[in-house]
Amino acid sequence: MSEVELAIGDKAPEFEATISDGSVVVLSEILNKGQKVILYFYPRDNTPGCTTQACDFRDNFARFRGSGWTVLGVSTDGANSHKKFIDKHELPFDLIVDEEADLHQAYGTWREKSMYGKTYMGTLRSTFAIDSEGSLVWVGYGVRTKGHVDALMETLEVE
Repeated sequence: MSEVELAIGDKAPEFEATISDGSVVVLSEILNKGQKVILYFYPRDNTPGCTTQACDFRDNFARFRGSGWTVLGVSTDGANSHKKFIDKHELPFDLIVDEEADLHQAYGTWREKSMYGKTYMGTLRSTFAIDSEGSLVWVGYGVRTKGHVDALMETLEVE
């Protein structure tokens, strides 16, 4: 189980991660450009809930972008899965490949879960908003697929 539980006001853990096209994103480099980051963790590409969530971010992407936010999704799926997911749903943002769950662990989203009496490690659907100074201004562990993007936009005053 993850030992990390981040809170509003904490410094966001720095990361350097590979996205689906093979290039690397570095949190501090995005922030140094004056951008802010929405980092959302989801369990699996092309599952009903994760598709709903990704499409909600897609449908509101222009509003986030217009308010200076960069959206990045994270799952333990590989690059090929991410590419298919992006293409199928026309996602305008990058997806981070975190097959070893290192980024999940840094943000406290790799948790023990249970289904049908069996326990396993998996992604706790969570979203973080990181301001241009690198501080967390919104933290949501265990968010629902529907409604949390609206709540996030309202809190962050996304126009």
